[in-house]
Amino acid sequence: MLIRYKKAFEKIAMGLLSFMPNEKDIKKLTETIHSYENNDNWVLYLWKKNDEYVGIVGLVTDDNNIATIQHVSVVPSYRGEGVAKEMLQEVAELGQFESVRATDETRKFVRKCINCMDEEADEN
Repeated sequence: MLIRYKKAFEKIAMGLLSFMPNEKDIKKLTETIHSYENNDNWVLYLWKKNDEYVGIVGLVTDDNNIATIQHVSVVPSYRGEGVAKEMLQEVAELGQFESVRATDETRKFVRKCINCMDEEADEN
């Protein structure tokens, strides 16, 4: 289940973001969290599964209501279970964005998730 970030989730969000390769440094993590807190066009969602926060997805929207996935991360013990795919699918189904795309950093991972979604659709 997607849950919109709020200040009370700061430490959880920083922990989830720290799994991203470019977010290891505490100073960088703090700057990233502050961007999500202070910029109206930065949106951060946490993913809750079985009463645990196991994933995070961060978006930046533009004036055309196009969301770009800046961050996507899953707790290592939940990887391979389709958590990222579920998060991205739910983001797309929110209906808040004209379209959703990836950055150079997130593109490979997002494509992998989208290909998994396409394969499931073909099976049904």
